[in-house]
Amino acid sequence: MTLKLMSLPYAHDALEPAMSAETLKTHHGKHHAKYVNTVNELIKGTKYEDMALDELVRSSHDDGDRKLFNNAAQVWNHDLFWHSMTSVFADPPKALADAIGASFGSMSAFIDQFVAKGEAHFGSGWVWLLANGTKLAIEDTHDADNPLVHGKTPILVCDVWEHAYYLDTKNDRKAFLTSFINKLVNWEHAATLFAGAGPQNLNAAA
Repeated sequence: MTLKLMSLPYAHDALEPAMSAETLKTHHGKHHAKYVNTVNELIKGTKYEDMALDELVRSSHDDGDRKLFNNAAQVWNHDLFWHSMTSVFADPPKALADAIGASFGSMSAFIDQFVAKGEAHFGSGWVWLLANGTKLAIEDTHDADNPLVHGKTPILVCDVWEHAYYLDTKNDRKAFLTSFINKLVNWEHAATLFAGAGPQNLNAAA
């Protein structure tokens, strides 16, 4: 199976002014595309060639193939990141909103904790909203690390590698995270994953 760079679910300028078209074109068309191309080069003629993306992420991790894992996980992580945003922002559906309230005390408390977790993250990585039944948790991972390989279920993610925000907010990661959580999050998609109806293999579903 040859991985394909997923098509964005919105136009390059659809997330402005929270995320610029220039950032989206560079991030998706260069950074994400490079990971896809590298994975395809690495899996050609190997046992990984016919694996679905989520299986490839888990298998390369279990096998200790760091180069393949890093690139495959970055493809998966970016796929979820694009699906985690929308050009038509709306509040979370009731079931997810209730879970957020139960897990964090309130929506505003969740926002504060999510932004703080991302701002405090040292170096490159990701900030995730994870589901365990009806319980939610915020965690950060470094570099390409992916919750799937730790038996966890991600429903939302924000990229905190510098290329995700530097063209727009320079070194102000907090400003980027604040815009992401307040203006860009696709809560409908997160709610679908929370309900257990979303595919784990986001690349194939895109």
